Amino acid sequence: MTSSSLAARRAAAALDRLGLLHPKLIDLSLDRVWRLLAALGNPQERLPPVIHIAGTNGKGSTVAYLRACLTAAGLQVHSYISPHLVRFNERITLAGEMISDGALADLLERIETVNDGQPITFFEVTTCAAFAAFAEVPADVLILETGLGGRLDATNVVARPAATVLTPIGLDHEQFLGPTVAAIATEKAHIIKADTPCVSAAQVPEADALLRAMAAQRQAPLAVAGEAFRVAVEDDQLVYSPIAGGAPWRLPLPALLGDHQIANAGVALAALEVARDPRTGASLTPALEALATGMRTVSWPARMQRLTRGPLVDALPAGWELWLDGAHNPQAGAMLAGFLPRWADQPLDMIMGMMGPKDAEGFFRPLAAQVDRLRAVPVPQEPNAKSPELVATAGQQAGIADVAVCDSVAAALEALRQTAGDSPRRVLICGSLYLAGTVLADNQ
Repeated sequence: MTSSSLAARRAAAALDRLGLLHPKLIDLSLDRVWRLLAALGNPQERLPPVIHIAGTNGKGSTVAYLRACLTAAGLQVHSYISPHLVRFNERITLAGEMISDGALADLLERIETVNDGQPITFFEVTTCAAFAAFAEVPADVLILETGLGGRLDATNVVARPAATVLTPIGLDHEQFLGPTVAAIATEKAHIIKADTPCVSAAQVPEADALLRAMAAQRQAPLAVAGEAFRVAVEDDQLVYSPIAGGAPWRLPLPALLGDHQIANAGVALAALEVARDPRTGASLTPALEALATGMRTVSWPARMQRLTRGPLVDALPAGWELWLDGAHNPQAGAMLAGFLPRWADQPLDMIMGMMGPKDAEGFFRPLAAQVDRLRAVPVPQEPNAKSPELVATAGQQAGIADVAVCDSVAAALEALRQTAGDSPRRVLICGSLYLAGTVLADNQ
């Protein structure tokens, strides 16, 4: 066995053990986090400048824009995301590089020793591990994505970020964050910190009011999209009108597809405009040349990603296209519906697998008129996934006529192929990032 494969097995074994420390997957509280961070010497106090991001949709894309632009500026960038798609290592990027199996195994085993078997959720303990790694490896910036919510999220322990960012807020994780947009926005607004610049995407009125109230209470300068800054497409360019005024920033259109990605890019640019190193007050804004490079080179898997090679692609007839996206809630469904008219030249089939609490009918409703056929599939190895039968029923109730259940993505693709002939079609796989991860792994 090679040292690399041994390290991967050590890391996987540690992750398995850490997953058994608490009876619940999610139990929102910061008490366990504070305890473990204190035992680790409070690494959250020794981080590079932090850009902290919360929201319902667009967090991952915003992370990608920030990372691409800051990297293009020559900065060393840490980042923390969740969930991962294929490998846990994807969650922790150290100075621009995904953490290695050996470093991850050493880190997790050390954290496991310090924690000494005390109860703590998987996300909490692995977030503490990430903070320890970020404090020990030099970097210029840390891009920190919340896992769920904000107020009691394990990432919400940084006292003085360089900036905070709120992406669009909608209904999701209601069983943990509350049954209304207002309740969810209240939870997410708690990443706003005193005297720290905050950037917000355009929000529905209930969320907007709560974010403004929290920013005012904490005396945090708040910049809201469409008000303090604007972003538009003109002559095949992304045009950003800065918060500080002056000449617009004219940049290439972002490499990520969809009108919602223009808005996401604008939020990221605003965050880069206002972010300041809390220790020195120095600006973190890259030069326009670096911003342009970031827009051209940004990438983010499972966000309107076209799969162009691999066994799933090879099984399709010539001229068919296979796409992958993590959209899974009503707000994301509405955003996706705004993109799909560009695909009116070919029939669209959808393969969908969804987690249990998600509003499947609400997701399908804005899409139904544009989806020719729906095939519902299970999300592999996820006991909390919604049954394909319920997903299929939700699709029918939303207005999709041709609906069926299949055992897997591969089986769904084969069923679609057998009943469609060879005329060109597009197939979009979506519904869960957990499903997207299995698709990427299976298509390698």
